[in-house]
Amino acid sequence: MGVIGEGVPAAYGPGASCWAQVTVQLSGLLRVRGVHPARAVVLLPYAQLMNEARAAWSASAGVSHFLPRFETTMNWATRLGALEPAPGDLRQNTARDVLTAASLLARAGLGAQQEVLAPRLVEAASSLARLAAAVAPGQRPAWGARLGALLVAGLDAPVLQLEAALGQIALAWAATSSYPSDVLFSPQATEAVDLLVVLEGFQTEPVTGALKVHFGERAVSISLDFPAEPHVPALHAAPDFEAEAQRAAACVLAHLAQRRSPVALVAQDRELTRRVRAMLGEAGIALRDETGWKLSTTRAAATLMGLLRAASWNTGTDAVLDWLKNAPAFEATEVAAAEKELRRGGVREWRAVGASLPVAGLLAVRLNLLRDGLQRPRALATWLRDLRAALQAAGQWDGLVRDVAGQAVLEALRLDEGAEAEFADADARINLAGFTVWVNQALEAESFKPPHPAQEQVVILPLSQLLGRNLQAVVLAGCDEQHLPVSPEPSGNWTPPQRELLGLPSREADALAQRAAWRHVLQFSHLDLLWRESHNGERLMPSGFVQELQLQNEIAMAADPRVLRPLQLLPTPHPMPSGEALPVKRLSASAYEDLRRCPYRFFALRQLRLQEVDELDTEIGKRDFGNWLHSLLKIFHETLQAAPAPDLRAREILINHASDQAARDMGLSESEFLPFAASWPRVREGYLAWLAEHEAAGAVFQAAEVERQTPLGELTLIGTIDRIDRLSDGSALVLDYKTEASGTTRERLKQPQEDTQLAFYAGLVEDDTLAAAYVNLGEKEATRTYEQAEIVALRDELLDSILTDMARVARGTPLRALGEGKACEYCSARGLCRKDFWQ
Repeated sequence: MGVIGEGVPAAYGPGASCWAQVTVQLSGLLRVRGVHPARAVVLLPYAQLMNEARAAWSASAGVSHFLPRFETTMNWATRLGALEPAPGDLRQNTARDVLTAASLLARAGLGAQQEVLAPRLVEAASSLARLAAAVAPGQRPAWGARLGALLVAGLDAPVLQLEAALGQIALAWAATSSYPSDVLFSPQATEAVDLLVVLEGFQTEPVTGALKVHFGERAVSISLDFPAEPHVPALHAAPDFEAEAQRAAACVLAHLAQRRSPVALVAQDRELTRRVRAMLGEAGIALRDETGWKLSTTRAAATLMGLLRAASWNTGTDAVLDWLKNAPAFEATEVAAAEKELRRGGVREWRAVGASLPVAGLLAVRLNLLRDGLQRPRALATWLRDLRAALQAAGQWDGLVRDVAGQAVLEALRLDEGAEAEFADADARINLAGFTVWVNQALEAESFKPPHPAQEQVVILPLSQLLGRNLQAVVLAGCDEQHLPVSPEPSGNWTPPQRELLGLPSREADALAQRAAWRHVLQFSHLDLLWRESHNGERLMPSGFVQELQLQNEIAMAADPRVLRPLQLLPTPHPMPSGEALPVKRLSASAYEDLRRCPYRFFALRQLRLQEVDELDTEIGKRDFGNWLHSLLKIFHETLQAAPAPDLRAREILINHASDQAARDMGLSESEFLPFAASWPRVREGYLAWLAEHEAAGAVFQAAEVERQTPLGELTLIGTIDRIDRLSDGSALVLDYKTEASGTTRERLKQPQEDTQLAFYAGLVEDDTLAAAYVNLGEKEATRTYEQAEIVALRDELLDSILTDMARVARGTPLRALGEGKACEYCSARGLCRKDFWQ
């Protein structure tokens, strides 16, 4: 790999030469000042450098065998015995700070908005904590008072009152809190140190800057970032997210194959990094993840949140079933049987489960005992004890204890025995919804870092923490304009003037730090830069840093690091099972339609009974609209049959009552009914106008939703006819409601031998003189009848076809997958027949 400019490529990147220069400068300082190493403290930018620094000092020739104290501010404060925080202090722990924030908001008269404002207040105060911790404890109140008046200048407009209040409360909270680093300003710390050396990273931390001022002449700074000649990186432009992830993983594997270990995988794009991490994990690579991911995304957190969602009084059936499948205290077979019952009955809300469902009803009795114990408001410490008891009763506690992520969840929420005592002072009573919000906020704020291997091959770390690391190669993915901007957006909601006033890093300072990190990464002799050219269908440009690099140097794109493997093409043949071992005794119109469209579909869905399971909590759709119409028309006509009402106004009242009753029977809430309510007036007027003409022609309603069974040889034909009327001559009229477009209905009638439904329903009626028609209830078009001519002849043809086809099935005729027409576009069996992989 070549070098831009002159210089010799480093064997292991800039880390080794960096520490060589640091140890020389540090040993010179100790010698010139006559300070014993044990009386010197060297502050590092981050904790991962502590072992690097000690190893570099021990390996350097000509330095003292005594080690200086290599520390971070947090580690140093812990060694000295950090001060115990007061009850209202900012802890930088969301589980505690959210409660304190809610209390502060209530005292400020903003209690009604505390659920929304508390997380924002914690975020604002946390961004100020780094600055407040850099002020000596005795000077902190004056610092807060001085900035408080200036902070709200220009925020007196009514629309900005909340922002001004949040800023003032956050500043007062930060200024009146104590911090672990306060002990570093005490005589206990200063008297034991003759020399304080601050190793500067890309950006100076406020507390280390304050310590330098506090220690005066005894404090010295040494930069860790020693400029060196940049190297030519390998550039990889991937077409999309998955290709970028695959290339990044391949780059890592290629470096490891060249015995470059450890390799740094920079977590510039968190989602992309997780994908690469998963691929490397599958390859058996030992990973040290120093970034981690949100604790709320772990399976352990999902298990706990599932219990809280299932306990809500208005929870959906799907949420309860999802949790029950992860609760060992409930038998899997019982849960499966209850789920089958609930889905068959369309019970969407758990509170609607009653004794009429024999399996689900008994399960609900047991489960509701647990749920009822989590309904009333109580103090937080009591909530934690009761949640622990509920997890134990559900059989989930032991699983959380055995799991590393589960232990992190228990620790973050103080769920271990006695740990809830930390919240004994939080005596405000909160309900289940508020407790659930608190749990979710606590889990969202914590990061989960998996255990580190004994000897890592890959280290996942932020870009800024490449400084001072002894790494043999770097893979930097996510080098696009979004994930590696030249000028990053400052964190927090503070305005630029407020950031300047408070002393928060400006956008310009963040940009300088980002550029310093970029210059440093280019010093690694083995470096891969990757970006994707599109994301979610939109064009994505490489980072401005990459564009600048390409303008300054003619760098060819690197070859694709992925290794192609020859695979033998093994196309899947058309499946041709036989169904003679699965005799069909009862046949519906839809089942026979499946056989006509695709024999394999009939085999899979009807003979093997591999039916799809619908979600109960899905949004209301066209099918639900049709079911609702069928139900209300049944109620309406049966009511009208019992008490005739020829007046149009009376019929409108009756049909509206029927629509309300049908909505209640389906368990539709007012909000869920809105899509139906919007189109219902047009459908109602069109249907009543059609009904008047229909009755004027002599038709009389006889029955609706008529269940019929008719023997046909060894078969029994079964079905539910939407409606049967009697015509003026006494003959039967079979009607089937449709809510589809009228064009679709007309197409059904153009090829009557291909339309199964009306002819099949006619076969369920014993009359030899009958008529059949579709009634199209359009939302935009008038209700209209589409009669199927010569229905008796079509019925007889269909019955003969049924006998012939079912006899062939019984003889073992192969049920070939056809793979043709629209039937394949929306087929539940497509994954079974493997149509996309056919020869």
